[in-house]
Amino acid sequence: MKKIVYYVAVSLDGYISGKNDDISQFIMQGDGVDHYQSNLTEFGTVIMGRKTYEFGFKYGLKPGQPAYPNMKHYIFSNSLQIDNLSELVSIENSSVARIMEIKETADTDIYLCGGGEFAGWLLDHRLIDQLKLKVNPIVLGSGTKLFGSSTTSERWEPISQLSFSDGMQILTFDLKK
Repeated sequence: MKKIVYYVAVSLDGYISGKNDDISQFIMQGDGVDHYQSNLTEFGTVIMGRKTYEFGFKYGLKPGQPAYPNMKHYIFSNSLQIDNLSELVSIENSSVARIMEIKETADTDIYLCGGGEFAGWLLDHRLIDQLKLKVNPIVLGSGTKLFGSSTTSERWEPISQLSFSDGMQILTFDLKK
């Protein structure tokens, strides 16, 4: 079975975006970002919550279209309705059974894009197998937390650490079984 990989930029104080979804302080170019973008080509499936999908609209993503043209998209939302969906985009109700079906049928590991509340829900159900944190040398003070409002406690095993000249680090952890 393929893994769900939460691959996300995070501040030193654990936020994936600042106040009002501001991401302007995160490193947007350089070796660490290039490494991340190269890694994305290894995924054929992406899952995300409604807020993450709609966040893309601010950057030119058209409703119903894929954010990543090389990936099958599963947008988890109990309220999102879009009439003209690309064949690469599916809107799903949040259910552990559906996540397990996707894990069982995916050809590659699954990219968990964005996060916050959806990532917290996945964590609460032990559905995230690996964390790949793009740690940025910034403190945001407020915003969207890495796992939203989840209070689940888990132990993670460090797998690798990459450091880049701009201060970004990519830390990889597997969920301890």
